[in-house]
This record gives sequence, C-alpha cells and structure tokens, in this order.
Amino acid sequence: MDSQVPIAWVESPLQLLGAAEWASGLDRPIVVAHRLTGPQMERTAAELMARGARFAECVPYYGIPWELLRKHRHWAIGDGFSGQFRLAASVTRPQQVTFLDDGSHSIALADALLGRIPYARPNIRESRSSVFLGTLTRDRMLGLAARERLTITTAFPFGDDRTDGLRSLGARVGHHTLDWVRETARPRVLTCTRVLLGSSLPSDSLVSAESYLRWVSAEAAAGEMAYFPHRRETPAMLKAVASLPGVSIHDAGLPIELVLAGTTQPLELISLSTSAQVTLGHLLRGTRSVLRTGTLTNA
Repeated sequence: MDSQVPIAWVESPLQLLGAAEWASGLDRPIVVAHRLTGPQMERTAAELMARGARFAECVPYYGIPWELLRKHRHWAIGDGFSGQFRLAASVTRPQQVTFLDDGSHSIALADALLGRIPYARPNIRESRSSVFLGTLTRDRMLGLAARERLTITTAFPFGDDRTDGLRSLGARVGHHTLDWVRETARPRVLTCTRVLLGSSLPSDSLVSAESYLRWVSAEAAAGEMAYFPHRRETPAMLKAVASLPGVSIHDAGLPIELVLAGTTQPLELISLSTSAQVTLGHLLRGTRSVLRTGTLTNA
C-alpha cells in the first residue's frame, strides 16, 4: 500500500462519518482503522461502504494500529485528545495530520491548538504523563501547521476568530455540511414525526435515571413519540423507556445522522444538549424540521 495513501484512525460512529465525508473530496480512496468500541462501529462501517464511501480498506482493531500508522504517514484523526493518539504521534511521527470531527470536542481541540486551553480532554483531570504527552503533541501539531501539513475539517461552527487564528498558525481549516452523507442517504419515511434522541448521560452517571425518565415521560405526554436510543444506553434504561405510554423504540443500530438524512418530512426533533443538533441541522435543512433542546434536573 502506498505510504502516501491517508489512513483515518477513528473511534466512534460520528468520526467514521467524518472520515467518509472527508474522503469524498480526495483524489484517492483512504484506509480506515476503526476501533471496536461496540456493534454500531462495524454496522456503520459496512453501511458507509455500501453507500460508496471511498474506503480502500476498513480494518477493525483494538488498541493502537501501529503497523498501519507506520505504513501511512498522513493520518486523519478522529479523537485529537486521545491518549493513544498522543502516544502514537510521539513514537511514530506522522508527516501530515488531518483532524476529523469529534462532536463539540472539535471546538475544544481548535482552542487547545490556539493555546486558549490546555491540550487535554475537557473536564477531565489528567495524569502528569498525559499532560506531558498533550504538550508534546500540541508542539508537534504546531510544527506541522507551520509547514502547512495540518488540516482541520469540521461541520461545527468555529467562528471567524477561531478559524482566522488557526490559519495564522499555518493550519488549513475546511468547513462542510455533511453533503456526502445527504447525497448518499437512503429515502426514509417515519410513521411518527415527533422524534426524541436518547442520551448517554444516565449511562455515564451524569444525570440520574429517575430524572431522565421523568423528562422522557413528560415529552411523551405531549404526543406520540419515536425514541432513537443512544448507542451507550443500557438494556435496563431502554426497557424502562419502552414501558412509558406513547413511546416507541426505533433502534436502527446506526448513527442518527445516517438514519434521518434521507427524510424529507418536517420533524419535531427533541434532545438534550448534543452535537447531533449541529449535524442534524445540516442534514434536515430545507425540511422545515424543528430541533428543540430539552432540560432536566436531578431533583
């Protein structure tokens, strides 16, 4: 395999979508190394390839794909804050890096490169070794930027100030609106146009299960509702949600962006604060859909 062929190193379904979107604009297919973080990863990879994603290979892996990283010197990285990426970048130095979207963390990554915040995952207390590797990684990324070998491609709003700042460092910034995902979407008609996006917050112990279920129940009381689970929701939570009056579970096993991109219906889409509000805002543009953010408390 040609060492100039880029490799996308991704750890989530959204990052896989970002890899497909980025690859659609290149002059050659890319190799994808996707971390096995759950069944949705393999399903998403298969679905993207069925839609014609420009993936020459799609290789599942655990840990760090050292062999592939050594073969391919242009890395497209899904999680720029990953400890494994920091370690790999310090041992096997890439000649070129492209950062793909990782939800709202993409904005934090831009701020870390600009020196506005530490090069660390937001709201996480890191070890000294992680902090050291973060500093080293930032320095190396800035070195690539100075040689015009660092790119950030994103569907998220960076704003002119952030974008101009990155470009002043030498980084290239490309904005997209998930055009490839929309163009390759499969037509879909939903039987219920009120849609609630499930959240991982209870699974991550950031809100109580009781508070979350009260919120879902209150939304369902306003009318029949299709519930699309988050990939990290527990079976116990899904069972509890399914028992609520007016709620029907729709689990396609794919990212919500792939599921809803093909609809032309006006939807009422309800969620807690999530990066999917940005991506779905692009994909549902022109459908007269309404995206609404819910709130809940642990009280």
